Amino acid sequence: MTKHKRENHHILRTIKKYIMLFIGAVIAAVGLEIFLIPNHIIDGGIVGISILASILTTIPLGVFTFVLNIPFLFIGYKQIGKTFVISSLFAITVFSIFTEVLHPIPGLTNDILLATIFGGIVLGIGVGLILRYGGSLDGTEIIAIILSKGSLFSIGQIVMGFNVVIFTSAALVLGWDRALYS
Repeated sequence: MTKHKRENHHILRTIKKYIMLFIGAVIAAVGLEIFLIPNHIIDGGIVGISILASILTTIPLGVFTFVLNIPFLFIGYKQIGKTFVISSLFAITVFSIFTEVLHPIPGLTNDILLATIFGGIVLGIGVGLILRYGGSLDGTEIIAIILSKGSLFSIGQIVMGFNVVIFTSAALVLGWDRALYS
C-alpha cells in the first residue's frame, strides 16, 4: 500500500470513528432524555451524579455532565492516553449538547418498567458504540481503568462500587423505588 493510500485509509478510519462516537452519544442522550429522566430514573457514574445535581439545582444536566467529567479527563490523559481522552471528550461534548436539545421532548412512556427497560437498552447501545470506538461518557470508568491496574478488583467491580454509592444517594433524593429501578 502506498503512503498516500495509507494516509487516506487512516483519514477514513478516523472519520468513521468520530461519526460512530457521535451516533453513540446521541443514542445515549435519547435513552436518558426520552425514557429515563422523564420517569426520574438515573444512570450510574458521573452521568448519575449529574442527573441528581440537575434535579437539585436549576443547572442543566448537560452542563453538569460536561463540567464534572473534565477532571477525570485530565487524569485519563496522563494515565491512559491522548487518543482515549480526545475520543471521550468528543463523546461527552456531543452527549451533553444532545441532553439539552432533547430535554424539552416529552418521554415516550410513563410506565416506569417500560421506561427502565427501553431506556437501559437504548442507553446501553449508545454507550456500547462509544466504548467500541475508543471513548467513554463517564469519568468513573476512567478512574476504574486506572484503579484496576495492579488491583484485585476488575473495572466492572470498581464501577459497581461507585454506582452503589450513587444509587444510595439517589434513594435519598428520589426515593427507594426510583433508585431500585435505576
